[in-house]
Amino acid sequence: MKLYCKPGACSLSPHIVMRECGLDFTQVNVDLQLKRTERGEDYWQINPKGQVPALQFDDGTLLTEGTAIVQYLADQKPDRHLLAPTGSLTRYHTLEWLSFIGTELHKGFSPLFRKDTPAEYKELVREQLIKKFAIANQALQDKQWLMGLRFTVADAYLFVVTRWAHALQLDLSGFAALNSWFDRVAERPAVQAALKAEGLV
Repeated sequence: MKLYCKPGACSLSPHIVMRECGLDFTQVNVDLQLKRTERGEDYWQINPKGQVPALQFDDGTLLTEGTAIVQYLADQKPDRHLLAPTGSLTRYHTLEWLSFIGTELHKGFSPLFRKDTPAEYKELVREQLIKKFAIANQALQDKQWLMGLRFTVADAYLFVVTRWAHALQLDLSGFAALNSWFDRVAERPAVQAALKAEGLV
């Protein structure tokens, strides 16, 4: 399998999950401005959406969208317990978190990454994001991971967007549970390996 990604982008989430699963893959970095891979390939020809992540199989089949990719990967290695079995409520609570992180947090950052976003609007966006992170902080009270005792695909995704919050200096200082959780995620060997492979540590 080939995982197309951009260092530090949302593709870091499936990258972490790939390493947590111990799956064999090739990491291919993409320049999203030029839409070219590090090998000089036209990325539009690989992924018509032009975004990362994208997971390409040996037969050329492509799977896109981070939340779909992490579910597929976790299901390949059920013994890693990154996603509970089909039919269990825990699985759907994990998917609930993936949806919340994707729609309320991940996409919420978009205006902050655009140079043409008015400063006043950026301030409003920052305030909204802090309120959304407060929900995650509340959920992590007295819990090791979002789902309790097991690290899941939702933790990997939340870790990525929390990294963005730190990079953009959102004030998360009052969120003790979230900050302790973030440190625990960062210490995981698979997370360290993914960060190192993307040149982020």
